[in-house]
Amino acid sequence: MTRPIGVPLVILALASLLAIGLSVAIGSVALTLTDLGAVLFGDAPALHRTLVLELRLPRTLAAFATGGLLAVAGALMQVLLRNPLADPYVLGLSGGAAVGALLAMLAGLGGLLVSGSAFAGALLSTLMVFGLAHGTGSWTPSRLLLTGVVVAAGWGAVITLMLSISPARELPGMLYWLMGDVSYARTPWPGLVLLTLICLVVIPLGRSLNVLARGPLQAAALGISVRPMEWLIYLLASLLTATAVTMAGSIGFVGLVVPHMLRLVLGNDQRLILPACAFAGGTLLVLADTLARVVIAPEQLPVGVITALLGVPTFLYLLYRSR
Repeated sequence: MTRPIGVPLVILALASLLAIGLSVAIGSVALTLTDLGAVLFGDAPALHRTLVLELRLPRTLAAFATGGLLAVAGALMQVLLRNPLADPYVLGLSGGAAVGALLAMLAGLGGLLVSGSAFAGALLSTLMVFGLAHGTGSWTPSRLLLTGVVVAAGWGAVITLMLSISPARELPGMLYWLMGDVSYARTPWPGLVLLTLICLVVIPLGRSLNVLARGPLQAAALGISVRPMEWLIYLLASLLTATAVTMAGSIGFVGLVVPHMLRLVLGNDQRLILPACAFAGGTLLVLADTLARVVIAPEQLPVGVITALLGVPTFLYLLYRSR
């Protein structure tokens, strides 16, 4: 890897490690670097080991995986739709996942069954959008975008109906899930493994993605198989988004703001942008989750609230800068 590409990634990787360490150390029981070192080397008290290894570290890694998944999905969606303001939720994936999860909650299910239902809902939404946008001909980015907006609006209506008829005792958990919450994500490893695998898959395709971002005609003229590449990008972005929603619920603005900010700083080389999104998105969500845990301690805020409060002014500023 050349120096211009490697240096930003090293900086972002160090920032990620710093954010993870900060998240693990901060909480109702503050831990020092000495305490964390003792936990890593097995010399810590049982309380500290339980606090770090069973509570804080899984949650922190889940937040990092979720943020990285959303940011990489956002970068892929922006290449697919050739729109720097595209978002991984724009095609209704989060709406389908939310409906699946809420149905599982209403049925009295929990744990992995809720996650599985959310994943099934996201995949169903993917098939619906792709099928409706294709119709009897071929889909275009604008047609795919419009279809996704309509499907997302339909899922929103279904969610509102479900909340209206749900028993009062079920509403707090359902609303918390809809706002985005990583406090129940205790198995971060599938998300981390998927994030790593996707980055390893798409980085070799970075040159082709750079060409595709300039338009299908130029890509076809330069020997790129446009349609299979677009299918691959869409399926990968859908898988990333569905996994993120399954882990932590609906968390907005990460997939929109992170790729856009990185492009302003690092340029448009997808070989750099995609791994940078994995680090930067994960770091952003780890810091947001840390803030959500401590800002009104001992109560906790949904991390989706923090990302929205940070994302809205940031997005408006970026929009103003790029007008």
